[in-house]
Amino acid sequence: MATPPFDPPTAEDIRIVSLQLGRPARDVIGISARCVCGAPTVVSTKPRLSDGTPFPTLYYLCHPAATAAVSTLEANGVMTELAALLEGDVADAYRAAHEAFLADRESIEHVEEIAGVSAGGMPTRVKCLHALVGHSLAAGPGVNPIGDLALERAAWSPDVCECADYDAEPANSTTDGSAPDAR
Repeated sequence: MATPPFDPPTAEDIRIVSLQLGRPARDVIGISARCVCGAPTVVSTKPRLSDGTPFPTLYYLCHPAATAAVSTLEANGVMTELAALLEGDVADAYRAAHEAFLADRESIEHVEEIAGVSAGGMPTRVKCLHALVGHSLAAGPGVNPIGDLALERAAWSPDVCECADYDAEPANSTTDGSAPDAR
């Protein structure tokens, strides 16, 4: 688990993230959660990409097994179930998660176009479980209640390695030395 400031990603981190995404990673500023084997699970991406595009999703779920499990939750309507919980204490905790997310991103860079906008529908909707689970994995349990609940329901666990054999895969990294981006 990691929130800003991040340790810079290694060349091996970027190689693995590129393999996970199936394309070169760009503008990655840190690995904010890792599999028990050490492989990246959540990458953190610059709030403004190298090409100038604002990018609000600071915590990006990149682990293929985690992504597939969360996609299954979304396909099975879990977002609607979780959105129905946004009342009282859960709504308050979700708003606090939104504020924590914004504070993390602002500590890296202020991007006017996305000021006040977090990810995953926070603070009033449940729009993207991938972003919410990514935030939960990076920030740790108890920060994002909806991300935590989605992670509990997922058929994937951060405590069990389901990684591909990344050593058997060819490198798929940037060739121009540019910073990676997890999009």
